[in-house]
Amino acid sequence: MTVVGEVKAETPANITVLTPLDLEEIPGVSMDDKLRMVPGFSLFRRSSSLVANPTTQGVSLRGIGSSGASRTLVLWDGVPVNDPFGGWVQWPRFAPEEIERVEVMRGASTSVFGDRAMGGAIAMFSPSAERTHYALGYDIGNANQSLLTASFAQAFQQFAISGDFRGYTTSGYYIVPSPYRGLADTKAGVDFVSPYLRFDYFRGKQRFYVKTDIYMESRDNGTVLQGNSTSMGTVSAHYEGGVINNFSLLGYHTREGYHQSFSTVLAGRNSERLTSRQKVPSEATGGALMYRRSFTNIDILAGADAVRVEGTSTDFLVPAGTRVGGGDQFQHGIFGQLNAHKGPLQMILGLRHQFTGQGSTFLSPSAGLTYGLGALRLRGSVYRSYRAPTLNELYREFRAGTAVTQANPNLHQEGLTGVEVGADWVGETRRLGVSVFRNSISDIITNVTLSVTPAQTIRQRRNAASALSRGAEIDFRQRFGPFHMELSYLLADSRYRTGLRIAQVPKHQGSGQLSYVRGKTLATFGLRSVAWQFEDDLNTRLSILPGFAVLQFSVRQRLAKGFSALAEMENMVDRQFYVGWAVQPTSTIPGIPNTGAPRLFRLGMRWER
Repeated sequence: MTVVGEVKAETPANITVLTPLDLEEIPGVSMDDKLRMVPGFSLFRRSSSLVANPTTQGVSLRGIGSSGASRTLVLWDGVPVNDPFGGWVQWPRFAPEEIERVEVMRGASTSVFGDRAMGGAIAMFSPSAERTHYALGYDIGNANQSLLTASFAQAFQQFAISGDFRGYTTSGYYIVPSPYRGLADTKAGVDFVSPYLRFDYFRGKQRFYVKTDIYMESRDNGTVLQGNSTSMGTVSAHYEGGVINNFSLLGYHTREGYHQSFSTVLAGRNSERLTSRQKVPSEATGGALMYRRSFTNIDILAGADAVRVEGTSTDFLVPAGTRVGGGDQFQHGIFGQLNAHKGPLQMILGLRHQFTGQGSTFLSPSAGLTYGLGALRLRGSVYRSYRAPTLNELYREFRAGTAVTQANPNLHQEGLTGVEVGADWVGETRRLGVSVFRNSISDIITNVTLSVTPAQTIRQRRNAASALSRGAEIDFRQRFGPFHMELSYLLADSRYRTGLRIAQVPKHQGSGQLSYVRGKTLATFGLRSVAWQFEDDLNTRLSILPGFAVLQFSVRQRLAKGFSALAEMENMVDRQFYVGWAVQPTSTIPGIPNTGAPRLFRLGMRWER
C-alpha cells in the first residue's frame, strides 16, 4: 500500500526514469518487455507476460525474489496494481504508449511504502489530460499477432475526459522444443482487451480524478487441456490540493476472477489427463491519506493507509472431489518522513508502523543522506522493510509441468534490512550512476522441494532460512550528436545462509542500447543478457537454466503530419533459451525444458493529433 506522489524526489535511492521516448525505443507489446532493459528487473520466470502464466508474473528487483509473488510494489497513478490475491502483476493491462513516465526505484530506502516494497517500487504515471489529443494505431506480426490501440483526451476549461483501449491477439508459439514435443503440446499465447476511462477536474491548485479500467484475457498454456483466463476491474479516485500545505486522499476498489485448468502430461507427451479446474475470485479495497508541509529548509510528510483483501481458491478435482482454501487480510499503517536540506546536503528520516494482517506489527525505519558537489551527487541509505504472505501463498495449490507446489497457511512475513551507497555524475552529454548494496532477508518465503520422482516433484511454500543479497549496479548514458548510448549492469549474489543460491535469481544481468534520433527518424538496436540460474532451491546441477543474450531493434519513421510507421523485432537471431522445465530432470531422466520467445516481429501504423 502506498500514496500518490513521485518517488524520485523523496529518496536517496537509485532511480531509473523512463520517458515516453525511452518506452518508444524499446520493442515489445507489454510493459514488462520494455522494463527488462532495466537490469535488476525480472519476473519469476524468464518468459514474457504474453505467454507466461499470470501467477509467475511477480516482479523482483536486485535479485530479491524466489517465487511468483512480487517483492516490488507496482503503482499506476498512485494505485497499487499488484494482484490482490497473489501479488503478481498483469503487465499487458498497461499501455506503454499511454504512460507519461515510469520510475523504477531499487531498494526500500523510503518508509512511505509498505507491503511488497521490499525490493523497491515501480511507479507509472498517466499523461496530463489537460491537453487535447487523439491517437490510433494498428500492428501486425508473425505468430498471428494483431494489436489495436486507440486513445483520446478532450480538455475543457476546468475538466477533462480521457481514455484508451488495447486489444491484442496472437496464436503464440510452442514452449516445448520440437525434439520433445508430442500431440499434447500446443502453442502458448494470449488474447486480451484493456479499456480505460478517466475524468479529471482541476481548479487552481486543486486536482481530482476518478478513473476505471477493465482487463480481460484468455490464455493457452502450451497443452491441449491447460489454459487460464482472467477478468478484473478497478475503480479509483484521488484528490490533491495545495502547494506549501498539500493534502491528498486516495481510494480504490479492485475485483478479479481467475480460472485455471491443470493436467498431467503422460509419458511421450502424446496424451494428457485433466487433474483439476480452479477458480479464484478475489477483491481488494484500499485507501490512503497524506499531508505535506514545506518550510524553509524542512519538508514534512505524514500519512496513513489501509487495504482489505479477500479471496478463495476452489479446486474441482478430477474425477471427483473439491479442495477449498481462502481467507482475508486487513493491513493498515501510519508513516512519516522528514526531509531536511541545507545547501548541497539533504537528510531524510522515515518511519512506518504497520499492522501486517496476521496479528502482528512491523516497524520500518529508514534514513538517508545525499550530498551534491556540482555535477556529482553522493548518496547513502539504510532501511528495514517487510512483505506479508499473500493469500495465494497461504491457501492456493498449483501445478507447473510435473511440479506441484502446495500452499501453507502457517507462513509469516518476511523481513529485510538493507544498506546502500552510491554516486551519480551528470554531465552535459553523459550520466554515470554506481550503487553498492547489501540486503539481509529473514524468513524468506520460497518453494521448498519435499520430494522428486520421475513422475512428480512436490514442493511447498515455507519460510526458509535467512538469506543475503549483495551486489552492485552500474548505469552509463552518453549522447553524441543524434546518437544515444545506454549501458547497464547488475551484479546480485543472492544466497541462503546455508550458502545455496536463491532459485530463479541470476548473478549477472546486463543490457545495452544504441539509439538514433534525427528529424523524422527514430531507430534503436539493443542487447539484453542474463547469466545462468538455478531452477530449484536445492541448487541441483541438472536443473540449471543456462544464460543467454538476445538482440532486438525498433524503427519508427514519420511519414506525414500525424502519421508514422513502425517496425520492431525481438530476439533477432532466434536464440533458443530456457525459462523452466516442463519435466524436471533427475538422475534417471534428462528432463524436458520450456523455452522463451523465438524471433518475433511487428509492423504498424500510428496516427496522432
